[in-house]
Amino acid sequence: MADRGVDMSALPKEVRDHLAELDLELSEGDITQKGYEKKRTKLLAPFFIPTPGTTSDPRPPTPDPPTESTSTPPSSRYRERRSRRPHRSGGTRDERYRSDIHTEAVQAALAKHKEEKMALPMPTKRRSTYVPSPVETRTPPDSSSGSDDDDGALRRRSSGPPPPPTGPLLAPVPPGAASPQSPDCWINRSVQGSSTSSSASSTLSHGEGRPLPQPPPSQAHAPAQQHQAPPQYKPQYLPQGPRVDLPSKAVVRGMSRVQSRSSMMETADGVPVNSRVSTKIQQLLNTLKRPKRPPLSEFFTDDSEEIVEVPQPDPNTPKPEGRQIIPVKGEPLGVVSNWPPALQAALARWGSTQGKSPALTALDITGKPLYTLTYGKLWSRSVKLAYTLLNKLGPKNEQILKPGDRVALVYPNSDPGMFWVAFYGCLLAEVIPVPIEVPLSRKDAGSSQVGFLLGSCGVGLALTSEICLKGLPKTPTGEILSFKGWPRLKWVVTDSKYLTKPSKDWQPHVPTANTEPAYIEYKASKEGTVMGVAVSKVAMLTHCQALTQACNYCEGETMVNVLDFKKDIGLWHGVLTAVMNRIHTISVPYAVMKACPLSWVQRVHVNKARVALVKCRDLHWAMMAHRDQKDTSLASLRMLIVADGANPWSVSSCDAFLNVFQPNGLKAEVICPCATSPEAMTVAIRRPGVTGTPLPARAILSMGGLSHGVIRVNTEDKNSALTVQDVGHVMPGALMCIVKADGPALLCKTDEIGEIVINSRAGGTMYYGLPGVTKNTFEVIPVNSSGAPIGEIPFVRSGLLGFVGPGSLIFVVGKNEGLLNVSGRRHNADDLVATALAVEPVKTVYRGRISVFSVTVFYDERIVIVAEQRPDASEEDSFQWMSRVLQAIDSIHQVGLYCLALVPANTLPKTPLGGIHVSDTKQFFLEGNLHPCNILMCPHTCVTNLPKPRQKQPVGVGPASIMVGNLVAGKRIAQASGRDLGMIEDQDLIRKHLYLSEALQWRAQTDPEHVLYVLLNAKGVAVCTATCSQLHKRAEKIAAALMEKGSINTGENVVLLYPPGIDLIASFYGCLYAGCVPVNVRPPHPQNLGATLPTVRMIIDVSKAACILTTQNLTRILRSKEASASVNIKTWPTIIDTDDLPRRRPPLIYKPPTAEMIAYLDFSVSTTGMLTGVKISHVAISALCRSIKLQCELYSSRQIAICLDPYCGLGFVLWCLASVYSGHQSILIPPLELEACLSLWLSTLSQYRIRDTFCSYSVMELCTKGLGTQTELLKARGVNLSCVRSCVVVAEERPRLALTHSFSKLFKDLGLSPRAVSTAFGSRVNLAVCMQGTTGPDPSTVYVDLKSLRHDRVRLVERGAPQSLPLMESGKILPGVRVVIVNPETRGPLGDSHLGEIWINSPHNASGYYTIYGEESLQADHFNTKLSFGDPQTLWARTGYLGFVKRTELLDASGDRHDALFVVGSLDETLELRGLRYHPTDMETSVSRAHRSIAESAVFTWTNLLVVVAELGGSEQDALDLVPLITNVVLEEHHLIVGVVVIVDPGVIPINSRGEKQRMHLRDSFLADQLDPIYVAYNM
Repeated sequence: MADRGVDMSALPKEVRDHLAELDLELSEGDITQKGYEKKRTKLLAPFFIPTPGTTSDPRPPTPDPPTESTSTPPSSRYRERRSRRPHRSGGTRDERYRSDIHTEAVQAALAKHKEEKMALPMPTKRRSTYVPSPVETRTPPDSSSGSDDDDGALRRRSSGPPPPPTGPLLAPVPPGAASPQSPDCWINRSVQGSSTSSSASSTLSHGEGRPLPQPPPSQAHAPAQQHQAPPQYKPQYLPQGPRVDLPSKAVVRGMSRVQSRSSMMETADGVPVNSRVSTKIQQLLNTLKRPKRPPLSEFFTDDSEEIVEVPQPDPNTPKPEGRQIIPVKGEPLGVVSNWPPALQAALARWGSTQGKSPALTALDITGKPLYTLTYGKLWSRSVKLAYTLLNKLGPKNEQILKPGDRVALVYPNSDPGMFWVAFYGCLLAEVIPVPIEVPLSRKDAGSSQVGFLLGSCGVGLALTSEICLKGLPKTPTGEILSFKGWPRLKWVVTDSKYLTKPSKDWQPHVPTANTEPAYIEYKASKEGTVMGVAVSKVAMLTHCQALTQACNYCEGETMVNVLDFKKDIGLWHGVLTAVMNRIHTISVPYAVMKACPLSWVQRVHVNKARVALVKCRDLHWAMMAHRDQKDTSLASLRMLIVADGANPWSVSSCDAFLNVFQPNGLKAEVICPCATSPEAMTVAIRRPGVTGTPLPARAILSMGGLSHGVIRVNTEDKNSALTVQDVGHVMPGALMCIVKADGPALLCKTDEIGEIVINSRAGGTMYYGLPGVTKNTFEVIPVNSSGAPIGEIPFVRSGLLGFVGPGSLIFVVGKNEGLLNVSGRRHNADDLVATALAVEPVKTVYRGRISVFSVTVFYDERIVIVAEQRPDASEEDSFQWMSRVLQAIDSIHQVGLYCLALVPANTLPKTPLGGIHVSDTKQFFLEGNLHPCNILMCPHTCVTNLPKPRQKQPVGVGPASIMVGNLVAGKRIAQASGRDLGMIEDQDLIRKHLYLSEALQWRAQTDPEHVLYVLLNAKGVAVCTATCSQLHKRAEKIAAALMEKGSINTGENVVLLYPPGIDLIASFYGCLYAGCVPVNVRPPHPQNLGATLPTVRMIIDVSKAACILTTQNLTRILRSKEASASVNIKTWPTIIDTDDLPRRRPPLIYKPPTAEMIAYLDFSVSTTGMLTGVKISHVAISALCRSIKLQCELYSSRQIAICLDPYCGLGFVLWCLASVYSGHQSILIPPLELEACLSLWLSTLSQYRIRDTFCSYSVMELCTKGLGTQTELLKARGVNLSCVRSCVVVAEERPRLALTHSFSKLFKDLGLSPRAVSTAFGSRVNLAVCMQGTTGPDPSTVYVDLKSLRHDRVRLVERGAPQSLPLMESGKILPGVRVVIVNPETRGPLGDSHLGEIWINSPHNASGYYTIYGEESLQADHFNTKLSFGDPQTLWARTGYLGFVKRTELLDASGDRHDALFVVGSLDETLELRGLRYHPTDMETSVSRAHRSIAESAVFTWTNLLVVVAELGGSEQDALDLVPLITNVVLEEHHLIVGVVVIVDPGVIPINSRGEKQRMHLRDSFLADQLDPIYVAYNM
């Protein structure tokens, strides 16, 4: 490896040695990349020769990472290093999946990917998130784009000059090369195993520390994206402050685009160039642009109905071509004259004739012999136990147990002696033992499933030892805890001192073996259910005989058993067959193996053992520790039984072990892999060989063929090959077939993989207590291709997948429960684990702590890998490893991973002997309880069965035809109207006073002392009231001040800047008296000026206000130093402080010449971030107030309570205008006061006996969340809401049904009528379209199909239908309002129950947008538009909302059928994805349901990527749990792939005063990297 400017060959030897050692440390993972580079630079500094053309940079350039050619290949180097330092290979290491062939294949696959330049954006994690990692290893350095394509280069060039480097200048990057800061360069280095240092916070990375230099004048022709806003238009949102209205990048509706571009910030493209988030997203987009593997045939087309088609078969799929398999027969089971009639008889025989002969030796924790149990002792103790069980357990020696009862055996792995006695004692008493693991806590993995086993077996008694009983978890009273899901158990201690010696005449009954159950072995299914496999007495005996014959056991041999003696091979060989043949068993517990991995080898050496029972793991542990022992000899072994020899990766373990221990006398022919399953017991075992016989067979199979269930010898691509070893021949006396793994038991062809089924007397007989499942497993009759059964005899399904090779050798390639069926192809979990572990460096995860399973998402299985991360692994190493695992699995198995998660060490649920409990891990994953510290989701690569994107069809049919079609079909046109405004009782008032200012003067004269307004504070005390005359006089004072101080001309705009209160109302009327136009603006928040003041400034500038009316306090704030930080305070218009005005009257009160003149401007920030001002005329005010008066029956003696923000829309009308018009009294409750006293609004309603109240969704949500648990307390304080007749939520959105329902339900106990709560609907073009009012039918609810809604159709469905969405009517249409539903494209009217835009005709429509340049086209389009057909004369206003009208069965006041208006959502807010229209609230509802910790969520799109932001309500360790659940739920319910998931703190999603989410503002904050997210996941 030649370094730039350094001649490596000329370096002194010790420097080269140092460098080699450094390389080794790096590959071993003992040093970070940064440390490596630092040390290496230091070593090379003296030899650095500056090459011509570079600047004299004192720092040498970053060296290339070490390539494998310079030193030992990493795999072997890794092994050398490991064997030198045995103390580092802790007991948790499990190398069973190690394979050098495989490692090479993975390296080749990764090399191939390296050429493709894979730039995966690394997730962004907040520094505080709970897994610590070294500061220097965080996120990759960012650049403006990570793509190598031309448009990426163009984008880079157009984004202005790069930031100046912080250190000395680097040599210029040649145009073709990736810049040192580009992700390409970073990823290329990283894929070779390095990590790059970078900044650790989620703000700016590396070269972004300084602000960007402004482009020089020569760049004036740069694209428009460059125009950034002047600084005062940067409304930065600080999540900590209160929720406020913020325009997003401040686009003012109605401004010309050119003007807007130069003076305002751009919405989508004007992202600050140094934003990390947008870079990451750019990287993600580039990754997604890479061509996918050819998609699978689409089996899902979304028509009006979902049609799931059968996938079209791929013509290139390999198919089995062999003949049908013929059953394979084992050799006959020999009959030996002295074989006992039952296993208990064998024990009785050895106990009496060979009493001194050793049966079992147990080891202590250090591996030294602890005690030896002789056959005599074993017999006598078993007899004592049998006698005690049958005669001594009940009071007065009543018999509690009867023969045939089931008894649990609970003994630790370290106490085989007690277990043996208990097991044989049960056999002698003819009760059925059910060995289970010792429960350690209530939260044990799979504990409730063990309870299911005990329940299904009807176990009521548990045998255990005294020590074990003391160690069981207890309740505070000392009783044994009742474990989750377990039946009630009686515990019996079986230590000798508690057993009773039987009387002389008592002998246990030993009948000849029959078909009754002898014992029950537990077995966990793929789903985690634990079932009991019953083994009959004859099967137990026959199995022992078959094993004796196959393994050639002789009397008196010695055997070392490392396996679990409670089940499987450990029990069959080490406990049962051993006793049958009087074998001496030495039991090596798991704990000893962890402390001293060589202990079993030493026992073989010391005891000259002939047989050893081990797993691949034990072979590896012994190899790891081998160097400590030179003189151990394994020459005595004639049989080394490898219990998991059927695991495809065992072949490399066996080979490596043989390699290491051959010098110690180990012979190749003694290694005997076998295949077993709980149901079929031993399926096949390799017979012990004779020296010199040919070695067993190997098969090198193609992974591609295997995934289609076909055997193909791999020839072309050695990277995707699987080497398997045979597991010997079928057991004596057995018959074996291979049948299809799923569906009927159809015989396979000879070159087909299938499930092994066995017919034998030596196998399980049933799942105890579960007859239904038993039939499908234990009573299978294989059928041939024509469907005819091949015979009468039943076979047992073994759960093993394999085939019969040449010479009738059996090969196993996997297990049914490890099978992952993805898109019609089958993958084996073990194979995927092995591929993941062959990815170097494995310094990131623990070898034996990795779990692979599949979850079903969107009609297919998706593969998930979960592994435990080492505590010392850095974020970046982990991410490296994860992205390389993805690539390796993609290359070798041709399957995409859905999710790869790393969890902190020791957090995965474990099985008793240290493995991973897969079904519990899967459960945790699906419930969101896994708490990963790193996660990588790849839905884009593996979800290939999405419905095809919808192509929008050109509307070939004109609006006239649609209308005629509707009429022919008998559908009425979708229109509805409120009742006539007509003339009402107060005729004199209305006739005299067309203007609201006149109405106030009239009230001040006729009823001066009538109280119009009462303002409450947080304590519920009336701090301010206003009678008609007080309000009139105050308005006069303000009018006089405007004319004198402000020298305001008639018709000029005046900004009102007040907190919610009566001053605001007085100032409004003061402006009307003075003849100027009030513009009501929410005041800036003193704690959050940086975010809120720019909005105020913007409205002042846009409205061209001549003057500001405000309070003394706010005047100070506007002129303060803090304010000058965010706006230019020197250019405010005249500010008039209205707190202490002199008592003056204006010379005259202005009266407008016509009622069409503008009365006030209503400015509001929409949820899409648009700042819109509309003009409201005097005639519109009168009509609206009259309409509300009629609908709500308002008159002077009425009282209403208002808890709304009074700054725009209907909130302002109710707060300031309605009382003056109708004369009713308004009790004003500023919503901010609720933060100090949550119950203020509800107790006010109760105290004043209010019948009608108005609130916003945010107020309702505050009460629901904050008071939900306090209803009893409120009741005790006397709060009674039975007086409330109508509670109207004022909103400009679809009714939030869930919130209004839960509010009604919660406060039902306080007397709130369920009919009281309803909603109003308004929009910018018409402030109030619907309001429930006092008469008329209750609001109706319908259910619509979500899928149809996405296609812009309404399909009504029944409640509870899948994918149904409940919609509530938005209140009754106000008097004088006409509504029609129109197709927004053709502008033709639509039929009843059709989705379209809501158009309004009403005397209180707004007159138009308030614009700087009167853009007439926009006014005409939105305010004075006509239908293209039907009624071309009427002028309509377009609301911009989608909805539909449905004629209901209910009758309105006039006796006609009632037409209900349903609002679906704002057109501006909808997301167009895959040709369909989505409403954000629907997705957010799904997301919020995904996990209990999601407090709130919001969705938006950016460059066709769907971004989901979720607020985390729980602890930060839940943050990464949300990522897969959010991705799953959106995919399942909305058929969309989430591109980015952002987890943030509660309160970050900006919400406006109406309680609506400001998604566009959120989007801009995200792109400008101002959210301080806890975690950002980029889904691949």
